[in-house]
Amino acid sequence: MQDSNITETETDETIKKKISSNLEGINSQSKNYIKDIVNLINKEIGINKIVSILLFGSQRQNHESTAVSDCDLLFIFKNRVSNSHIREIEKYFISLEIKHNFRDSRSDILHYMLNVLQNTTGMFMSHFLTKERFWNEMIFYKIFRVNRVFSAIFAPKHIVLGNVIQNSTILYGEDLRETIKPHIHASISEMLSSMTMNLFISFFSILIGPLRALNSIKYQLEAIKWSLKASNFYCFGDTESLLKAIERFVSFEKTNKQEKTRKFFTEFLSLRETPINDFKFMARCPIRILKIHAKAIVYRKTIKRKALRIPSKPPDTIPNKIFFPLQF
Repeated sequence: MQDSNITETETDETIKKKISSNLEGINSQSKNYIKDIVNLINKEIGINKIVSILLFGSQRQNHESTAVSDCDLLFIFKNRVSNSHIREIEKYFISLEIKHNFRDSRSDILHYMLNVLQNTTGMFMSHFLTKERFWNEMIFYKIFRVNRVFSAIFAPKHIVLGNVIQNSTILYGEDLRETIKPHIHASISEMLSSMTMNLFISFFSILIGPLRALNSIKYQLEAIKWSLKASNFYCFGDTESLLKAIERFVSFEKTNKQEKTRKFFTEFLSLRETPINDFKFMARCPIRILKIHAKAIVYRKTIKRKALRIPSKPPDTIPNKIFFPLQF
């Protein structure tokens, strides 16, 4: 049986040529991970089962890739692929995450708890496996394979999907981003969900802080990062870099408080480069998370009151596919 894009017998070299992306700035760890993913797809899965592969997140922006960055890949399978087959496939992906140091292989009770948290929230996961219909219907917990109850209560679904749409590159297959783009709308309820979720992560990080082996600072940094990303998208409808988002939120502060705010974010960026458990910094994070979301909500109310356009949806343009052969 022949697929419209690719046959069952195509070689690994052919697939490497078909999988395309602008990989400039992506570190060697992620490049090697993607290389193994390509080989895995060809040998164990079959590229004919996949509709699209997206690379999204900080790896697309080399100025944001740090010691706490992962490599976010979204695989959209054809609807005919069974759930049991996808679960079986996921075992291979987990093995590759461990091999390339995107996942901790330790299985003691403490690291098991962290794995539960990561699987529940989608944090520090480097692969997401879903079906085309789940993507088209924007079924969030099915797209990111996170806990259904947790995502229903806490996940800012439209904000996350809006960030994925704007901050992604098509590595292979169809561009399905236009399918859901018109339905993205960041509401105040999503901002409240974002604030609650990131506060939960922040307090969890402080709670496990004394257990140095768990490297709790990375969860705290993730909570600040996603507070900025979510609030920036809510205010401006774009996915500018962290540096740009920080400058925007510093400008929201009163003049006499801007220096203090800028100092906090300078520490934040420094810790992303060299993560250490800085408890003084961590203790300040919950208040900062509240402030980031509060400033965003006030900003949106202000521009609405002044009858200005509220950028609640992504811009009309999505980054075009860039077709360069995948180089290893």
